[in-house]
Amino acid sequence: MAIIYNENDKTYTIHTKSTTYQMKINSYGVMLHTYYGARVEDMDMSYTIRNDMVYPYVPRYESIKGDGMYNRVDHLTQEISCFGCGDYRESALNVRNTDGTLGLQPIFHSAKIEKGKYSIPGLPAFYGEDGETLIITLKDRVYDIYVHLYYGVLAEYDVICRSVRIENKTDGAINIEKALSLNLDMPCAPSYDLISFVGKWASEREVQRVSVEHGKTQIFSTRGASGHIMNPSCILCEKDATETSGNAYGLALVYSGSFLISASKNYNDNTRLVAGINPENFSFEIEPNGVFCTPEVALTYSENGFETLSHNLHAAVRNNLCRGKFKNARRPILINNWEGTYFDFNADKLVSMAKDAAELGVELFVMDDGWFGKRDDDHAGLGDWFVNEKKLGCKLSVLADRINEAGLKFGIWFEPECISEDSDLYRAHPDYAFKMPGRQPTLARQQLILDMSRKEVRDNIFNQLCSILDNASISYVKWDFNRNITDLYSCEVDASKQGEIYHRYVLGLYELLERVTSRYPDILFESCSGGGGRFDLGMHYFMPQAWTSDDTDPIERLRIQHGTSFIYPVSTMGAHVSASPNHQTGRVTPLKTRGVVAYFGTYGLELDVNKMSDEEKAEIKRQSAEFKKHYELIQRGKYYRLSDPASKSLYCAFMVANEEQALVAIVKKGNRANASNELVRLRGLNESAYYTINGSGRYNGKALMSHGVVVPDMWGDYESALLHLEIIK
Repeated sequence: MAIIYNENDKTYTIHTKSTTYQMKINSYGVMLHTYYGARVEDMDMSYTIRNDMVYPYVPRYESIKGDGMYNRVDHLTQEISCFGCGDYRESALNVRNTDGTLGLQPIFHSAKIEKGKYSIPGLPAFYGEDGETLIITLKDRVYDIYVHLYYGVLAEYDVICRSVRIENKTDGAINIEKALSLNLDMPCAPSYDLISFVGKWASEREVQRVSVEHGKTQIFSTRGASGHIMNPSCILCEKDATETSGNAYGLALVYSGSFLISASKNYNDNTRLVAGINPENFSFEIEPNGVFCTPEVALTYSENGFETLSHNLHAAVRNNLCRGKFKNARRPILINNWEGTYFDFNADKLVSMAKDAAELGVELFVMDDGWFGKRDDDHAGLGDWFVNEKKLGCKLSVLADRINEAGLKFGIWFEPECISEDSDLYRAHPDYAFKMPGRQPTLARQQLILDMSRKEVRDNIFNQLCSILDNASISYVKWDFNRNITDLYSCEVDASKQGEIYHRYVLGLYELLERVTSRYPDILFESCSGGGGRFDLGMHYFMPQAWTSDDTDPIERLRIQHGTSFIYPVSTMGAHVSASPNHQTGRVTPLKTRGVVAYFGTYGLELDVNKMSDEEKAEIKRQSAEFKKHYELIQRGKYYRLSDPASKSLYCAFMVANEEQALVAIVKKGNRANASNELVRLRGLNESAYYTINGSGRYNGKALMSHGVVVPDMWGDYESALLHLEIIK
């Protein structure tokens, strides 16, 4: 059993394969957090919470002499922290009660253990019939307000999921002004670093590591989407933690809207980590007998550094978050026409590209932006999801059939959440877009955002999408979202409830995604948001892969894919071979290197194959065959970051490995005359086995890991090497 209650100690202990998470009911009913770390057996870990310290100005729940520290909430390590009742740290919950007061004092009421991993109505979450769920119910000391703490245990992956449900059993409405999903207090904690994944458009999820000091260190988005700038995930780790050593805690939010992750150190140097919906411009009313559910946070712990932490999350995401036939099936190699043609195409041009691509091992052709409405540039057409047959020169079904006859499946691009002012939909329903009364709306990429909190808006888009998907042979959909929310105002909602719209937008988006993906289970859906602007676990619940970044430069992608890999598996990362010079940087790189980097994702093409030389076509054909050969190893093997692409080394190395083989990529970042020899230490091999490298030699696994493999000699700029290791039987 993964969840154990000890009546004598009043402790609830959660065990996973390698970790233990524990909480304790103290004598005042406060739910204390006592431990999260390496697995320990049959031990009340509350001894780490000091009870003898004197803090004369720290408020108490009750004025009882001789109570020690156990009711001084500003000192205690808690499972849920609430504003207004003596805990001055970053709180996880803030409720305005029926009488207008702010704050709760939730104490233990009941608990139950259920088989299977819990689900959350209207929100994506990890799943698993083999999991377990612990539900701790707390009740406010005064009001009939209940706080249900959910702990979902995926023991095999060392993952524990957290969510909170707030239930109003009072006679009047209450207002939730802050509802975070996670409160993690670390008793007797050492000094920590916070690793986050930050950036901007075309430079997403680069690694940032800072020290957690007194005050708040925050990762956040107020954009209505998770965004390019900061990712809703982090790692809290000891100062000396590395890829392979040290205590590290990984966190990923299963949510696609505005978020907050905050780490802080208090006066006695305890560290608190909280995460959930960003409280800025957020409020939510709960009527009597109503419930509010927070999005889920996935937690994992490793005593062996970041590598194990990543492996835990990668396996859980692949197997227990992504859904549908494509979560583990081999996905087709695709070509997208965007960088090959932009808006300048017709059916004949696309079919010509498809015919050439089919000869190179490509299996799916994707028609990107520009096929619908009045859409010859980005100034018009969004919202009008009907085929521009004049531009294509034929019906969509005819184009799809012609692509199929060329030997490829057919895919299509949509941006369903946005609308152009120059569109039939906007002219008919200007109220469908977010706009503030009396103000000119703010445009981004010449477009506005549809109010997905409204059912009639979602129904309109759903029906338009179905009219396309039902009437052509379509095997893939790229779902894009090229701007973030401004002018947040819904004309169908009272002024007092406008603070609900950010979250209701996300709930509406999830409802629409559930309808569309359920109706079309045989279509592969890929998420996109101006590249990697909504690369989060909430979207991966509906779509098993996402476009990692609009930057397709392979040298830039080293950093982007490196940072992404700390939380997200290779199988979720859209990665394509594009033209050279690159369209984002102008850099000239070898075609081989572009392929090697794209292998460690969902390899595909983003260029016009009609413009390629015979030599280049032969190389792409070779790459397609090589990727297919190693597909299972790449997508299902364990991923290892062998070097940091931001280091001064001339090379960046990474690999995947399983029980039988491994694939190692070494990419040259720079160049210099008479460069010194370098060794790359491999990981994940069988130390007692012997391997061939690219079909020759005999190399001991332990030697390759402890001493390394020599970086091959590479002449020229940005060259690369791919090493295939296979056990000699």
